[in-house]
Amino acid sequence: MAATRPSFKVAGRTGFGSRTARRLRRDGIVPGVVYTGGEAARPFQADAHDLALFIGEGHALFDLEIEGEGKVPVVIKEEQRHPVRGDLVHIDCQEVDLEQEIQADVAIELRGAEDAPGVKEGGILEHVTREITIAALPTDIPDEGLTVDVSEMTIGDTIQLDAVTPPAGVKFVTDAPEEVTVATLNPPRVVEEEEPEVEEETELVGEAEEGAEEAAAEDGGDEGDSGSEG
Repeated sequence: MAATRPSFKVAGRTGFGSRTARRLRRDGIVPGVVYTGGEAARPFQADAHDLALFIGEGHALFDLEIEGEGKVPVVIKEEQRHPVRGDLVHIDCQEVDLEQEIQADVAIELRGAEDAPGVKEGGILEHVTREITIAALPTDIPDEGLTVDVSEMTIGDTIQLDAVTPPAGVKFVTDAPEEVTVATLNPPRVVEEEEPEVEEETELVGEAEEGAEEAAAEDGGDEGDSGSEG
């Protein structure tokens, strides 16, 4: 977690409904809502470009400053994106108590794949679990997610979640971490080569020639038998 909590400034929003939301998006504005414990949700709006850049920095916890209302510590609850373009069309944030443990989904990244002996031998590294739910204080949620070292994996190896040490103050939310597969290194795929068609044709031609020779020999034998009878 960053020592200094980043801050993002937004404007308050009074318009609601799908028509208003579409108008905002056409103007390069993303509508959003911040949910607070026991209070009414507060709507806001933000510049789409600035918001996309800020989210891309990967902050797990940040201060949302609604113009004229002060700052509140929040985490991103949900991002809604356009199904085709992938543009952010709506964002939900959740205000948090910095002294209260919360759950959050964080990404799992693999490190050292190019150095793994099994990969060098042609094995295929499969990244099975890419995201995991953790429990931690908001200030302990890792911005960059979790990193798992796979540089020592050989063909046939598997890394389960119970072999991964979480950062200080972080717990995995699962009853059976030994059953959660993070990564596995499979043997290389064997591709069966098809025999060239030319060889098959050659073989067929050879068989045809042998058949013709046998037929000729039989015909010759039949003629000899006929001559003897005469």
